[in-house]
Amino acid sequence: MGQVLVRNLDDDVIERLKTKAELKGLSLEQELRDILTAAAPLSPAEKVALSRRLRALSPRVGDFDIGAAVRAGRDDENNE
Repeated sequence: MGQVLVRNLDDDVIERLKTKAELKGLSLEQELRDILTAAAPLSPAEKVALSRRLRALSPRVGDFDIGAAVRAGRDDENNE
């Protein structure tokens, strides 16, 4: 598991987080884990942005016929 160090966090913020943790019967560390875990999922817009970034990194295939490639793969499997 990884670790994260957050610097220059306002003391008042830390106290409020401690209070929230105490009210739930949790340690400050567990409360922070829960908060970060809840904030971590990517939104649909972020997923689209990530997909576009990955696609931009991939080489263009031009006139590649995916159907022909699938058929060729099936033929290779049947001939083994």
